Amino acid sequence: MPDLGNIEEIRDFDIDWPWTKAEGGQLLPGTTMVLRVKNEARSLPWVLPPLLRATQAVVLVDNESDDGTPDVARRTAEEHDAADRLLVTSYPFKVSRCGPEHLATPADSVHSLTYFYNWSFSHVRTSYSVKWDGDMVLTEDGEKLLADLSWQLPGKDVVLYVPRHSLYVESDTVGYLDLGLANAEPFGYPMHPDYPHVKAFEWELRIYPDHARSVRMPEGSSVELKWLDSDEFAHWTSPEAFETSARTKRKRREYQLFTDLGAGRWEGQPGIHRIEAPAGRHIVEYVTQEWLPRAPRPLVDRNAVQTGARS
Repeated sequence: MPDLGNIEEIRDFDIDWPWTKAEGGQLLPGTTMVLRVKNEARSLPWVLPPLLRATQAVVLVDNESDDGTPDVARRTAEEHDAADRLLVTSYPFKVSRCGPEHLATPADSVHSLTYFYNWSFSHVRTSYSVKWDGDMVLTEDGEKLLADLSWQLPGKDVVLYVPRHSLYVESDTVGYLDLGLANAEPFGYPMHPDYPHVKAFEWELRIYPDHARSVRMPEGSSVELKWLDSDEFAHWTSPEAFETSARTKRKRREYQLFTDLGAGRWEGQPGIHRIEAPAGRHIVEYVTQEWLPRAPRPLVDRNAVQTGARS
């Protein structure tokens, strides 16, 4: 019998928790990054290398991409001599978008965000796991710190909070970095029955026991790429889904900035830095490897717009 089945009774996608299958119930030491992705081929060459260098394994779950995302992931890992530490698997179901669509989907359906997350994390074989998005890039500082934490956190009841700053990419050489927002979400958790994903109102939520401690990486650890020529909100039912809730303040800021920056309106935006990369440097490389590590601290302008809701 599986540990968790789905209402569609698609047995190939039942969930077996790794701790029930591991020999002696003991998972491997170390940390695994888990990425659930759809059409992230453009971002992955920036996203994957620091993760593969900093942690013991990466699980990439592709959800019906049509841009070659799985091939890009495998090729990137091979180019960095890390193919043995990357697992690419496929989740071939339409997953409900955040907001009303998610709320209307039963948590034990293969179409639920909750089920999708639990299934994705069931592929982890290490004792610690970190949720990561397919458009999040570690900075030089973030990579070094995660490499250290990837061996310190396993075996402990610790939740890892990861700050990230949105980088709106206009071109290969120009981007807009949002340092007017203080935002850090809980991304890292022990692989244990006390840390499952459950259904919340707009999205899935991973819960943890009261005795768990928290560790927060410093600001400047990662950026979230937002390509101004793409649909960065396709995973939401609609913009109206985050119009009013106190839980979605950050998403409203992102939508407003994405709209304004796409129209060329950046001057006067609180906390926004227009950054131009030097000749021969890509904007993502320049921001994560040079601009952010050298930027004066504190990074975030606490006088600019302050929200912290998760999305």
